[in-house]
Amino acid sequence: MESYLLEMKDISKSFGAVKALKKASLNLRSGEVLALMGENGAGKSTLMNVLSGSLHPDEGEILLEGVQREIKNPIQARNLGIVKIHQELQIVPELDIAENIFLGRWKTSGIGFVQKKKMHDMAKECLKMLEWEIDTRTKLKDLRIGEQQLVEIAKAISCEAKIIVMDEPTSALSEPEAGKLFHVIEKLKKKGCGIIYITHRMEEVFKISDRLSVMRDGEYIGTKEAGETNNDEIIAMMVGRSVEDQYPKRNVKIGDVVLEVKNLGFTPPKGSFKRSLKDISFNVRSGEVLGIAGLAGAGRSEVFESIVGKHATCTTGEILMDGKIMQIRSPKDAIAAGISFATEDRKGTGLILGRSIGDNISLPLYDRYASFGFMRDGKQKKDWLEYMKKLRVKAKSPAVPVGSLSGGNQQKVILARWLLTKPKVLLLDEPTRGIDVGAKEEIYLLINELAASGLAVVVISSELPEVIGICDRIITLCEGRLTGEISKEEATQEILLTAATNRKEVVEA
Repeated sequence: MESYLLEMKDISKSFGAVKALKKASLNLRSGEVLALMGENGAGKSTLMNVLSGSLHPDEGEILLEGVQREIKNPIQARNLGIVKIHQELQIVPELDIAENIFLGRWKTSGIGFVQKKKMHDMAKECLKMLEWEIDTRTKLKDLRIGEQQLVEIAKAISCEAKIIVMDEPTSALSEPEAGKLFHVIEKLKKKGCGIIYITHRMEEVFKISDRLSVMRDGEYIGTKEAGETNNDEIIAMMVGRSVEDQYPKRNVKIGDVVLEVKNLGFTPPKGSFKRSLKDISFNVRSGEVLGIAGLAGAGRSEVFESIVGKHATCTTGEILMDGKIMQIRSPKDAIAAGISFATEDRKGTGLILGRSIGDNISLPLYDRYASFGFMRDGKQKKDWLEYMKKLRVKAKSPAVPVGSLSGGNQQKVILARWLLTKPKVLLLDEPTRGIDVGAKEEIYLLINELAASGLAVVVISSELPEVIGICDRIITLCEGRLTGEISKEEATQEILLTAATNRKEVVEA
């Protein structure tokens, strides 16, 4: 009989009449990465909160190395070698790196004095494993979000954990930082650590996981060896139906050209990490969903930013709306011209998380609701309720803080904001990034409905199946240049990837 580092058997948990977990089970081997998959609301977080001692199960048992344990609180879980790295960072911005790594466990002498040198030396050893050279006296408030995430990972390493739960650990990491994390995970595996990895990023799952366990509606569905399954099978297990049904059918009625981009160029300012653009030309018609595909750093976001005037002094070319050349020198000019842009950075620049849903919806349109220095609250509230209903935002009222919503509902709030500007063209940059499969389907339906109403929609997505599934036509970028235009009927992942990676061959073809 196979021995496991961790076994969770028939775990049940209810909150009032809601059954969050229904006899859910999970097992983890030493030295493996187990991906825990499922839509939002599938029960993943609840199950991990039981494991980390934050919740007490109504039924079921937990075995660590074959010994039954009752985990009463997070401190006991940590003492047993179980550490959870939360998606929402558990940091103190005013404290330095070492102080955060050993938060609640500061090294003290026999007479109670904090041994700062010892603590900083130990912190350096943890960071060395992350291959991160930085002064451990640096305050957390002076670090980027991705660097703060690395401090959280160092905190888990410092506990010498046997089991580490990682909840969306790369959500705020750059590609190089994510690469470091994957390297650290390999080191932890070799030391015998078991890792439970929660993410919506399917490409990560197959890159680092040994096995994948799937939950749906609070129940355990099954476990697959990573080398013996594929993306489609896992999605089907998560949603209870085949992947072919994931992309809703479109009733396409494409009209005249609305937006035309001619010879768009962009030269980034000195010191900028933006991609330069050269001779980008394309158009999009009313009722059409146009996709823009390309690898990270190809210049896709820079195209949208240049269209809406974010880099007006560095941009060349022409933007035409309904055949008329527009002078777009700022995002405000773009809105006036009928172009709205929903950024990819939903939590950073897209939303003000501490404000209400309503405030976030009407953010670019306060002038519309102001009269002689006073806000017309009745008109505002009517619009909020109308667009929340139209976009099926799941919240009790517009007064709910937007930061408390799921990723899918936050994305709907951003859509509501820009639809309120009554655009003719809607630019969507990674509209489904970081949201689960069920929420993605809702966004796909909304995009279909918007196009059917006559809007011209342009979508950037890093997921090639998504681009093929929801778009009528696709253009590809590589190194800031247009490299191909492919119809939905012709599009395959291989064709798109070739166009997105081989600039010279495609341009000359």
